[in-house]
Amino acid sequence: MTVMESVLVIAGMFIVTFGVRFVLFARAHKVVMPAFLDRALKFVPVAVLTSIIAPMIFVSNHQLNTSFNNPWLLGALAAFLVGLWKQQQLLTIVVGVVVFFVAKYVFS
Repeated sequence: MTVMESVLVIAGMFIVTFGVRFVLFARAHKVVMPAFLDRALKFVPVAVLTSIIAPMIFVSNHQLNTSFNNPWLLGALAAFLVGLWKQQQLLTIVVGVVVFFVAKYVFS
């Protein structure tokens, strides 16, 4: 790929991304969302984050790994339990990261 092709690809991606967002933001004050759709859209960030994180937790070396010597799984379980129990985001993140690194150190 030449430099000119790279610049054209980046410019095209910019135009598409900006165009979609501009249209949505420009029309945002004129569009009224139904209540059920507004409630449903609040779950989108959680769903996207879950779809990004789940493969990291359960797959290592291109194989499913659900054993308890998987540091990713242990950190995720600890974060999940603390999140359910305390419902504090920072504490949940800290506990998950600490358990992950301790497990990684112990099993390495």
